[in-house]
Amino acid sequence: MKNTKNKVTTFEEHLEKEYGKKGVRKRDKYEQGYEAFKLGVMIQELRKEKNLTQEQLADKCGTTKNYISRIENDASDIRLSTLMRIVQDGFGGKLNFVLKFN
Repeated sequence: MKNTKNKVTTFEEHLEKEYGKKGVRKRDKYEQGYEAFKLGVMIQELRKEKNLTQEQLADKCGTTKNYISRIENDASDIRLSTLMRIVQDGFGGKLNFVLKFN
């Protein structure tokens, strides 16, 4: 049996191998999808923390249970106006943005 050692790589090295360096279209698309995924998870965690069902959250912010589900499961792009209603009306919070430029 051949003895081979596995080389441990960082996550950044893995991303570069699979999607290219930052600024490459494939990598940018991956990172955009990842940000949408994180947003869906954050909404789901906040909803559960507030003990709300998807239907209750939808009622509070004027949308549908199906749309909340699609956002939480990363199956739908979310409009800024809807995100603001979810945060403000649904959770009683305030939405702030940070923009980063390389």
